Amino acid sequence: MSQSRPHLHGIITAMVTPLKDQQTLDRAGLERLIEHLIAGGVHGLFPLGTTGEAAALPHELRYEMVEIVCRQAAGRVPVVVCVTDNSLVEATRLAHKAKEFGAVAVSSAPPFYYAITQDEILRYFEKLAHDAGMPVLLYNAPGKAHHTIEPTTVQRAAEIENIIGIKDSRLNMVYFHEVRARLAARKDFTLLIGPEELLAECVLFGGHGGMAGGSNVYPRLFVELYNAAAAGDMARVNSIHQQAMAFCRAIYHGNNPLCGLKYGLSCLGICSAVLTEPLTDYAASERAAVEQYLDMYRSNILA
Repeated sequence: MSQSRPHLHGIITAMVTPLKDQQTLDRAGLERLIEHLIAGGVHGLFPLGTTGEAAALPHELRYEMVEIVCRQAAGRVPVVVCVTDNSLVEATRLAHKAKEFGAVAVSSAPPFYYAITQDEILRYFEKLAHDAGMPVLLYNAPGKAHHTIEPTTVQRAAEIENIIGIKDSRLNMVYFHEVRARLAARKDFTLLIGPEELLAECVLFGGHGGMAGGSNVYPRLFVELYNAAAAGDMARVNSIHQQAMAFCRAIYHGNNPLCGLKYGLSCLGICSAVLTEPLTDYAASERAAVEQYLDMYRSNILA
């Protein structure tokens, strides 16, 4: 059974998961984070994606995360829950929880353990969309899921009831342009980008927005970049894009940029910086770069 297609656009924050320890949410920090994001003007919330460390979280904690996010958001912005899992049963179970708590859609990458074909990927999404009984956003994240949802598969999936769009997390605009061309006639099919470095380009070429992880720390910056691109204001796009790139250089270091987001949020007093094992904290020089950036922009971030 389907439900109405949500209009997903703008900055839908790929949320971090604030933790006290490996099994315990930082509930107060999570509530502060949600208020920080909504005050910053984001257009939606996306818990339990890659930025949310979902693959390393216990299932019970994932359910708790979804419940709190949906309750705290209280319909002010839409919530899209990532349900990626190697088990269709677990993905569907989390989707049912998301629907129960008030999420407007779920999202999933392909299962990532076994080698699977494009036909098997399509069959997985068809089953998930049917069994979840709610809108599904495809999640193309081959760097993490080790499978690409090929443009031809996206085009086929768009014909399945309840499949409403795709979030692409690759730094590859060729892929984006091919998907957009294949679905040019489908104005109701949502195209979102993951990397904030490509946000402006995505929107200028007809995409609907992005799931910028950086908006956890500095939501206004990425909202302003989206607004400028949506308005076609190239002077503002160029200026704000440079500011976004400066943010990325200051916050993201090494092979685990998530550390910078969590450390930045802890410096702002929003939530803890605890990471899931075996992820490790930034070195002192990397922490110093984050601190220096926040010292410069704190008043704008928390205004």
